[in-house]
Amino acid sequence: MVVHLAMHHEQHLKSSDTIRDIVIGMSDGLTVPFALAAGLSGAVNSSGIVVTAGIAEIVAGSIAMGLGGFLAGRTESDHYTSELKREYEEIERVPEQEKQEVREVFADFGLSEHLQHQIADEMAKDKDKWVDFMMRYELGLEKPLANRATQSAITIGVSYIVGGIIPLSPYFFEHDSQTALYYSCGITMVCLFVFGYFKSKVTGQPAFLGAVKVLFIGALAAAAAFIMAKLINAA
Repeated sequence: MVVHLAMHHEQHLKSSDTIRDIVIGMSDGLTVPFALAAGLSGAVNSSGIVVTAGIAEIVAGSIAMGLGGFLAGRTESDHYTSELKREYEEIERVPEQEKQEVREVFADFGLSEHLQHQIADEMAKDKDKWVDFMMRYELGLEKPLANRATQSAITIGVSYIVGGIIPLSPYFFEHDSQTALYYSCGITMVCLFVFGYFKSKVTGQPAFLGAVKVLFIGALAAAAAFIMAKLINAA
């Protein structure tokens, strides 16, 4: 009798850092320029003013967001390097204490005391693997990818630009800002919903609920900006 075994394929989220950067850039890119355009539409009738201000905001916002991503990436890399150096110093200075920390990790996994000592002694034979283990399981730190800071800056900045162009696009073709706002609302609401849906799908969250949350936040920001502009303009 021939038994056919079905292969089990595990589905895990890969490139989570890149996906996170895209989410950060797109969510702000869709929301902030949309709110700005809505606010200006409540104060002026010319789409040209909205386009000028919107492009300026997108340029400034993409640079600021990209710089924030770069600094965050550099901080993560510098922190990892600092802790790595400290771990190498500790296994040289207090090796028995570091072995005890290894044993404590495996004790939490439920291994017997005999296996804890055996694993710690074996691991201590290779300093690089020993330090790598301590970085991962004691400190919870993963080695950052090479050029992570630069990649993060580019990904966030470009995602912000792409997201920002969407709510601003109707103002390029419609002279009256009020009319352009209606088109902008329709296009941006759809994009916010779709973006929220796929973001939640990729991250394993309830897709529809996530889409509604993103849509609500974007609509709330735009409505607040529009109403505030109207109130200031009327005062």
